[in-house]
Amino acid sequence: MFPAKIDEPPATYLQTIGEIFAVFDAQDSGNISYGVTVDGQRYFVKTAGDPADLEPFLAPPQRQELLRRAAVLAESVEHELLPAYHGLIESPWGPVLVYEWRGGEHLGTQLERFHALSADEISEALDQLYDLHDVLSSAGWVEGDFYDGSLLYDFDTQQLTVMDLDDYRPGAYSNDMGRMFGSTRFMAPEQLTLGAEIDDHTTAFVMARTALVLLSDGTLDRAAFRGSNAQYAVLEKAVTTRFDSYQAFYSAWLEASSMT
Repeated sequence: MFPAKIDEPPATYLQTIGEIFAVFDAQDSGNISYGVTVDGQRYFVKTAGDPADLEPFLAPPQRQELLRRAAVLAESVEHELLPAYHGLIESPWGPVLVYEWRGGEHLGTQLERFHALSADEISEALDQLYDLHDVLSSAGWVEGDFYDGSLLYDFDTQQLTVMDLDDYRPGAYSNDMGRMFGSTRFMAPEQLTLGAEIDDHTTAFVMARTALVLLSDGTLDRAAFRGSNAQYAVLEKAVTTRFDSYQAFYSAWLEASSMT
């Protein structure tokens, strides 16, 4: 349905093939994205933003490179938490990525409402998230810039969606920024240390921190954690003495969860 290349700005093209019903243009990244209806089907269309816009932290070529990496990830991994990927369009703004539209609320702004759900419903969402990262890790992808703003949750259907995996990288890498992109509520120490290695045990740390934010109050206070003692022990190890790999963390979590 979508061409491999267009010769006009993305919004101009989208207006010729359908109706734009949402515009996301207030992004720190400089990205501009659209919700568009084409032939009765809704899509989420992501761009690196206007190449003339030099205000974001990353220059246009860097923003475009991140989207190309996200396209590689979308082509290499399929999972129920990831919107279906419909391909890349080359444009005067660089790559344009087309995904299935997913409804839901950003957990970054609806965390209090999410916390009000039952522990079982939150645990189910975590199990799905951990399964996704098992698939990602097995395919060689290492976490980058993951936080609650990367999550959508449909409170009616209980569907969790993960988006904006642009900063995930295909394999271990060195921290070349110092303080990397992300929320410190979720980040591992190596993501704040220039030259530190980022690998799948970083992914394990970030996923453990995610549970402590979603199923607790963001701390290691046992009284605040709504899961079992066995689950708590896994999370505590993941953010203190650490697991050697994501698979080791995930296996321990599955074992702990089976005891409940």
